[in-house]
Amino acid sequence: MKTAAELLQEKGNEIFSVPPDSTIYDALQLMNKNNIGAMLVEEDGNIIGIWTERDLTRNMLRDGFDIRKTKIKDVMISDLIKVPHDCTTYKMMDIFLGKRLRHLLVEKEGKFIGLLSTGDVIKANLMAKSQELEELNKIVSFEYYSNWRWKKK
Repeated sequence: MKTAAELLQEKGNEIFSVPPDSTIYDALQLMNKNNIGAMLVEEDGNIIGIWTERDLTRNMLRDGFDIRKTKIKDVMISDLIKVPHDCTTYKMMDIFLGKRLRHLLVEKEGKFIGLLSTGDVIKANLMAKSQELEELNKIVSFEYYSNWRWKKK
């Protein structure tokens, strides 16, 4: 079972962020360019918020919402959910499902080291299950039982 740090190492630790005074339009351009679903908000080297595609759909219903004028600091989520670098993929799935989130910040020794999405974690879990199944199929293959002198049907 992999940890958050291992997933970040495989995925790459490239972090995309904007300053709090950036507009939603600025954030969307960066998200679109890099094919990502969440934008971190960074101030003085610290992650202070996150804004996601899901937040865009919620914000669109607000009166006066204008992507070219609205500052990301006014609509970002600042109650950040973090996991330690040694958190397992199964524990992260539990958090995603329990808190109905799509992104988790990963920390090591109190310092932010990366961001993982549900897709990152689901992919890792599916790959692990696929490997387990492959190993089980090798163990339980007909050749294993060939010494028992069973006849193939």
